[in-house]
Amino acid sequence: MKIAIQEFIDYLHREKKTSQNTEVSYKRDLKKMEEFLTQQGVEREDQVSPLLLNSYVLYLENSRLAPASISRNVASVRAFFRFLYKNRVIDEDPSEHLKAPKIEKKMPEILSVEEVEVLLQQPDVHTAKGMRDRAMIELLYATGMRVSELIRLRAEDVNLSLGYVTCCDGERERIIPFGRICQDALQEYLSKARESFVRERQVEELFTNCSGRPMSRQGFWKVLKTYARQAGITRDITPHTLRHSFAAHLIQNGADVKSVQEMLGHSDVSTTQMYLNLNVNKIRDVYMNAHPRH
Repeated sequence: MKIAIQEFIDYLHREKKTSQNTEVSYKRDLKKMEEFLTQQGVEREDQVSPLLLNSYVLYLENSRLAPASISRNVASVRAFFRFLYKNRVIDEDPSEHLKAPKIEKKMPEILSVEEVEVLLQQPDVHTAKGMRDRAMIELLYATGMRVSELIRLRAEDVNLSLGYVTCCDGERERIIPFGRICQDALQEYLSKARESFVRERQVEELFTNCSGRPMSRQGFWKVLKTYARQAGITRDITPHTLRHSFAAHLIQNGADVKSVQEMLGHSDVSTTQMYLNLNVNKIRDVYMNAHPRH
């Protein structure tokens, strides 16, 4: 089964243009499934039955995994067996009716506009590091891009004069505008700070760490957490919190869902509509607190 799993990962990379993080996630999930099946005496993919896969989901539930983690594992298993079935490695898809546990949808964590303002005041813009950090946080909040997209940005992806960035998400490419404040932060970083990190080397990435190597997800997360703590934000925010805040603030200020969907790169508008629901909840709270006859 190891060979089949690797062929599936190769297919994702070659045909679906998936990110390295996605491929690592699939491989980890499928290795876990393979270990379980091996313990049940199953070595080949054509020996797997629906009953065995249901037993595997029950095993995950008994392992006290979070419903979201189980759901992700089930999605990986279904994608794997669909791949095998379509390529006629197996005659029937044993995962066809496999179901994941229901996940209670939680509203995303967002920052208030005031919290974002305080957060963006934290970097010391008299230093190269502070200019870099402010430019990164400004760009993330100004565009709503994913942190994985942010750290992959090349200098040539930013059009300062017209105020937009070209962002790649796998095969798809989208153009996201940004405002004057973000434009100024990027201009200052590019003209005054970036050279001190790359030191005349040919580095494609727009943002690097202090050693001149590409910024990592973990590196940026540490940067953000440090400034959040300095800003007095006690919640455990992540880079994705800024993406949620970007979308929620746009919709709260009248942006239409379709435009926000395009900027976020969501393939399904229903994913974006949760921010509209968030706005409805906010309006309801305002009403309940302010109307004399609530």
